[in-house]
Amino acid sequence: MKSRINTILKASGLIFSAYLLTGYSTTPVVDADGAFTELPEPLVGLAAPYQNLNKVRLDPNDNCFWYLHNGPVEATWLPLRTPQGNPICQAVS
Repeated sequence: MKSRINTILKASGLIFSAYLLTGYSTTPVVDADGAFTELPEPLVGLAAPYQNLNKVRLDPNDNCFWYLHNGPVEATWLPLRTPQGNPICQAVS
């Protein structure tokens, strides 16, 4: 029963997150890498704190947000995730 409730809560959270992100209807300004110059507030609130929010872009192939992780050897685009580990994606209309 507890597992079922957790699943329902996670699904509800993802649906709510997608709803919030679709509300960001203004055209965002992006830099040369396609990264947002300013992030929508709902996106900032959804993202886990350990991620680089200074360089985030929306991948048109999967409609998910990706952030630039600067590792010790190279920089890599990684999926932006919630504190629970779920990817943050934009709903397709």
